[in-house]
Amino acid sequence: MNNSVTKNILIVEDEENLGLTLQEYLEDIGYASFWAQSVSEARNLFDKVNPDVVLMDIGLPDGSGIELAKEFRGIRKDFLLLFLSALNDPDTKVEALEIGAEDYITKPFALKELTLRLEKSLQFREGLRKETYEYGPLKISFQKFQVIDAQNNIIDLGQKECALLKLLHDNSEKVLSREDIIKYVWGEDKYPSNRTVDNYIVRLRKWCETDKLKHIEIQSIRGIGYKLVINN
Repeated sequence: MNNSVTKNILIVEDEENLGLTLQEYLEDIGYASFWAQSVSEARNLFDKVNPDVVLMDIGLPDGSGIELAKEFRGIRKDFLLLFLSALNDPDTKVEALEIGAEDYITKPFALKELTLRLEKSLQFREGLRKETYEYGPLKISFQKFQVIDAQNNIIDLGQKECALLKLLHDNSEKVLSREDIIKYVWGEDKYPSNRTVDNYIVRLRKWCETDKLKHIEIQSIRGIGYKLVINN
């Protein structure tokens, strides 16, 4: 890893062998890693170390990792959130992504796979352009992972939401199939489905539709996919 600034990673994992392995491995490749085995320990460490990344298990001895992630997101929006779970349930994955997770990695996994996904997420964040785009009352800041709606409300985006909006924005007026979106936003991951894409589009549309003059529209192209139209 060649990060100029060391990233703090909070590992929330109750399985001792995995937690210790992750902590040692991440330290070896240059991260500062902190390990919590319960919700209560994770809360304490979250406040103390101000993590850049949270690796979150779902089944914890004193609570739910999903509920804990929601709690952390309510405190801060700027950390990367990746779930590590043995649950391979599509509904659970969708729920995890809907609260702003950048990724959902199913156990068992190879440490190299985790490294690649983690570094891809970090590179995506650091490589975003810093411009703010304005379309009527709507604003987009890819670098801040935020959009602002027509009522001037700030809406925080997860990585996948931001990546999807950026893909549509960079290809405005072009029709993108759901398969293309999955390929470019999720890469080689196998779990995203057409339903996952549709759920993300619904949330982005709610932002667009606060502007009654429709400076930006995300149109459905029947049987194919979606197109972002700019009406400035």
